[in-house]
Amino acid sequence: MDIKDIKSLIKMVTETDINEFELEGPEEKIRIKRGVVPEFVQYQAPQQQMIAVPQAVPTHLVPHPVGSTASEAPAAAPVAAEKGEQITSPIVGTFYRAPAPDAPPYVEVGQTVEKGQVFCIVEAMKLMNEIEAEYRCKIVKICKENAQPVEFGEPLFIVEPL
Repeated sequence: MDIKDIKSLIKMVTETDINEFELEGPEEKIRIKRGVVPEFVQYQAPQQQMIAVPQAVPTHLVPHPVGSTASEAPAAAPVAAEKGEQITSPIVGTFYRAPAPDAPPYVEVGQTVEKGQVFCIVEAMKLMNEIEAEYRCKIVKICKENAQPVEFGEPLFIVEPL
């Protein structure tokens, strides 16, 4: 096929509603594509969860039975802090405990993890980012549920260094 024939094919495509034309012969293949077909990508932002945090009420505002004093009121139990160090999310994404839905989780509570071993995956923009142990440790608590959104710096695991 010579240049004159190619020009006439291009003219035919541009003068019609044809967006793409392909011609294949024994020795050559010609493909003419016109314009750009827009690609629509839908993205749904993860919903933020609101957690109600109970606030302490000053003892002078708490009603007391007649004849009692504020010092007799039971003290609120302090919230127990988890012992150990936090492994936090280095990026915003989705937390996954296993490499696939039907695969076993990377780690479980009570398991000893070696340096370089994978804790979990945090998916960000379709990229699977493996979160690895920086030191040998024991898993004390798993802070997130599988497929839950996570923010930068949010705790994923509580570990005890070994």
